[in-house]
Amino acid sequence: MNPHVFYRLLLVIALLAVVGCRNEPASTESAGRASASPAKRFEKIRGPAVAGLFYPRHESDLKQAVDRLLAEIKNEPARVKNLRALICPHAGYEFSGPIAAIGYKQLADRHFSTVILLGPSHYAAYTAAFVSTVDAYQTPLGMVPLSPKAAEMAKGEPLTSNPRCEVVRPEWWRQSPKDLPPFGEDTPETWEHSLEVQLPFLQRTLHDFRIVPVVFGQVDPEKVAEKILPFLDDQTLIVVSTDLSHYHPYEEARTRDARCIKAICDLQADRVTADDACGHAAVQTLIDVARRKGWKAQLLDYRNSGDTAGDKSRVVGYAAIAFFVPDDAASAPSAKSDSPQFKPQERQFLLELARKSVAAAVTGSEAPKEDAAVLEKFRVRQACFVTLTEKGHLRGCIGSIFPEEPLYQAVIRRARLAATEDPRFPAVRADELKVIEVEVSVLTMPKRLAFTSPQDLLAKLRPGIDGVVLSVENHQATYLPQVWEQLPDKRLFMNELAQKAGLSAGAWERPDAAVMTYQVEAFKEHGEPKAAGGKVNGEGGSKK
Repeated sequence: MNPHVFYRLLLVIALLAVVGCRNEPASTESAGRASASPAKRFEKIRGPAVAGLFYPRHESDLKQAVDRLLAEIKNEPARVKNLRALICPHAGYEFSGPIAAIGYKQLADRHFSTVILLGPSHYAAYTAAFVSTVDAYQTPLGMVPLSPKAAEMAKGEPLTSNPRCEVVRPEWWRQSPKDLPPFGEDTPETWEHSLEVQLPFLQRTLHDFRIVPVVFGQVDPEKVAEKILPFLDDQTLIVVSTDLSHYHPYEEARTRDARCIKAICDLQADRVTADDACGHAAVQTLIDVARRKGWKAQLLDYRNSGDTAGDKSRVVGYAAIAFFVPDDAASAPSAKSDSPQFKPQERQFLLELARKSVAAAVTGSEAPKEDAAVLEKFRVRQACFVTLTEKGHLRGCIGSIFPEEPLYQAVIRRARLAATEDPRFPAVRADELKVIEVEVSVLTMPKRLAFTSPQDLLAKLRPGIDGVVLSVENHQATYLPQVWEQLPDKRLFMNELAQKAGLSAGAWERPDAAVMTYQVEAFKEHGEPKAAGGKVNGEGGSKK
C-alpha cells in the first residue's frame, strides 16, 4: 500500500476512535464563541475547543457541573499521601466526569505550582510529543497560564513545539466555540480534547498553578520520561489523560480493563497497549517515571459508560489512578558513603568493563559485547561519567547528566569516548594503557533546587556531596561533586561553573538561572570508593 494512503487511513481510524473517547451525542446547544474574554497580559491563547460539547459552555453552568461532580462522590477513597500523579479519563462529563471527580478530589487542600498534562493526539498524526507554545489555555472558567518549563522542555527531542503533522478535523469542528484557524494551520492542540477536559477540574481544585501541556504523537515513552524527569519536584503534579477499552460489551470491557489497570498498578508499561487505552503512550511514560522515582500506584475508581450512562452493549472504560511516594521512600535518608549502591565485585565489574572499552577503542579491537549474565541492576538506565587519569593528571572524561541507556552500555560508550573523543586531549595511545587509571562515577537523577536568592542558593549547596548543573538561557554546564575538592569555596565554585558554561562569572546570580543537584557513587582502580568520587573529572566534572 502506498505509505501516504496508509498514513491517511490511520488518521481516519483515529478519528473514528475519537467518538469512543467522547462517547456522547452531538451537543444540541447552539454554536457560538467562548464568553470569557482573554486577559490582556496573554498574547497567545489556546481557546476552548470543546466547551458546549464535552462539558458546559457557560461559566456558571460549568462551575455548577464540576462542583456537583466533586460533591456527589460516593464511597470516596482514603486520601493518598505524597501524591505525585493522577490518571483521569477524558470523555464527556456525563460519561466519565464522576470517575474524573474522584481523582481530582484528591487535590483538595493541596498545592501544586505546576501541572504537567500528558494526553494522546486524536486528530493529528506526527512522530513527536507536542509541547504548546501559547501563553495560556482558556476555558469558560478563565485563563490557565503555561509554565516557563514548557518552553524549556520543548528544546530537545522527542519533545517539540513545531512537529510536522497532518490534522484531520473532528466531525464536530463546526460546533466548536473556538476561533477557527484557516485550513492548513491546525496544530496538534487545536482540536485536542484530552487535555482541555482536565482543566475545569484543575481550576476548581487547585489555585495559582501553571501547566505544561504535552500531546503525544508516535513517540518513545521512555525518551519522553527522560525529558520530564529533571522538571519534577514536590510542587509538580503529572496528570495523564486516557480512557480505557472502547466499544466492547459490558462484561468483556470489565475483564479487559481490569487487566490493564493491574498492569498500570504493577508498573508494567509493556503490558499497556493501544488496545487497552487510547493514551497508552502517556501512561507508559508515567509508569517509566514512577519506576525511576520509586512511586507506587493505587486505583481510586473504575467504571465504564454502561455504569454512568446505562447502555451496556458497547461501552468505554474509565479509571482514576493515583501515583504516590510510599511512606518509607518519602522518609528515607539520602544515600551515604557507608551505604553504597554497588558491592565491591559489582564496582570491579564496571571498572573492568570500562578498562576493556578503553583498550578496544585505542587498539581498534572488538568492543565488549552484551553479556547475558549482566546483573539486572546494570540493565537499569543510569547516567555515568568515565574518567581517565595519568599519574594524577586528567587524561579524558566524558559522561552524561541524565540517563540515556542501561548502565553497562553507558559505561562502555563513555569509556570509549573518554579515550578517543574528549576535545581537550589527543586520543589515548596504546603505550599509555599501562599507566592510565580508570574511574567510574554513577549519578543519581538530578533534581531542581529551589532557592529564593543567590545567598539562599549558596546556603543550600553541600560541598563534597552535590554535583551541580547550572542552566541560564541556552547555556548549561555541570561539575561533579569531586570538583569541590579543588574549589571548596561555594561562590568560587559557582563562578567557575558559570564560566565553564560560557557565561560571565556572576551569571549564576541572575534571576533566570536554574540549578539542579545530584549525587554520585564513584570508584576507581586501585582506590577506595567514595559517595562523592575522586579528584577530578572531565566534561561536566573537571574545572580544568
